Amino acid sequence: MAFLDDNYLIDNESGQIIYEKIKDLPILDAHNHGDVEEIVRNEGWRDIWQLEGATDHYVWEMMRRSGVPEEKITGNASNKEKWLALAEVFPLLAGNPVYEWIHLDLKRRFGIEEIISRDTAELIWEKTSEILKSDKMKPQSLLKEMNVEIMCTTDDPTSTLEHHKRAAEEFSEVKILPTWRPDKAMNIEKKEWKAFVTAMGERYDEDTADLDGFLKALESSHEFFARNGCKASDHGIEEPVTYEVDKKRAAEIHEKAYHNEELSAEEARDYKAYLLYQFGLMNSKTNWATQFHIGAVRDYNDKLFRQIGPDSGGDISTQSIELVKNLKYFLNEFDGKIKIILYSLDPTHWATLAVLSRAFRSVYLGAAWWFNDSPYGMEEQLKLISSIDILSNFAGMVTDSRKLISYGSRTEMFRRVMSSVLGRMVERGQMPLDVAVKLAEGMAYGQPEKIFFS
Repeated sequence: MAFLDDNYLIDNESGQIIYEKIKDLPILDAHNHGDVEEIVRNEGWRDIWQLEGATDHYVWEMMRRSGVPEEKITGNASNKEKWLALAEVFPLLAGNPVYEWIHLDLKRRFGIEEIISRDTAELIWEKTSEILKSDKMKPQSLLKEMNVEIMCTTDDPTSTLEHHKRAAEEFSEVKILPTWRPDKAMNIEKKEWKAFVTAMGERYDEDTADLDGFLKALESSHEFFARNGCKASDHGIEEPVTYEVDKKRAAEIHEKAYHNEELSAEEARDYKAYLLYQFGLMNSKTNWATQFHIGAVRDYNDKLFRQIGPDSGGDISTQSIELVKNLKYFLNEFDGKIKIILYSLDPTHWATLAVLSRAFRSVYLGAAWWFNDSPYGMEEQLKLISSIDILSNFAGMVTDSRKLISYGSRTEMFRRVMSSVLGRMVERGQMPLDVAVKLAEGMAYGQPEKIFFS
């Protein structure tokens, strides 16, 4: 087996047959961090760093781990200097999915076979810079070439969605849908909360100093997103808290925080639990899917956060959270009313989430997320799902990507891993080949379509 050859990640004959059946299915990407303005402007990129490294904290982390100074990662060095610094250390990244993703991008999108290193850095820079001048490498052309059918971005409730509107009018070949992400509304203990509450009031002409006004603004935002094609909400939650909270209690906490009075940990938890339930009610009216991304500890690296800010590679996962007690109220309240997708950043929680999914009609386990978005992580998760829940209920792959070009490579990696896992089951006598093909088609396309878009 050679690097990225036809057998890449597939170690059995049945897996190859399965992959051939699914490799060209359209991509339904229900969760990413795409730049819609970049897509509608359709100006493209000048160089390989702008395309591969400028927004990707996966790349930044690997460069830091390999000793590259920050100046050549997020600092003032030129894009070429940053690319050369990445190429210098790139052989050290072998075994990490970043190594495979970027090589896949070069091979599939540029037709470049060179292995990234100090010796090939200049050549790859020159080749890609020339190819990027072509119209076929503009964002809209790439999305069509990668066969992206629907992509869902991640959007603040205050957004005017102006670029989504333009995309719908000017680029109908791919559906680019917003996703409602109201994390700032729940994070009442953070100093940014009041600014968000005020911004919501200004955006929707409501007095958000009290809870009623804030809820009206949130409902208006929810309805606005629904009118513009939104199909899901997304909630980044370090530790979910769901239980019944009286509205009067939530209103008192809201007013206290709005007037800059210090809250207890219990008050913050009560407020989060109340709002999360309200979001469930809103989603039940619009038939939106509800995504919980659980277990990310944000900005753990203090120095990095002070120097660069959020989303810079300083986040970690945690095992130290309670799921069973904390999710019980929400899952029981909304089972059969909304579709709930559970993602865990720490893989030790997968078994718990799998049994929770198994216990309810409309709860699903989401893709191997973030640090687990690798051949190893995907394979382990699929095997666990098949042994506890059922694979046909898996919610499917999402790219979670901040860069457009990797939608194709990340999806290919998942489809190859899935084909290999199913192929092994076929060859061990666990299922017939035709059943495995149908499972693969469902996980690659049918199930995401059903959960998010129907």
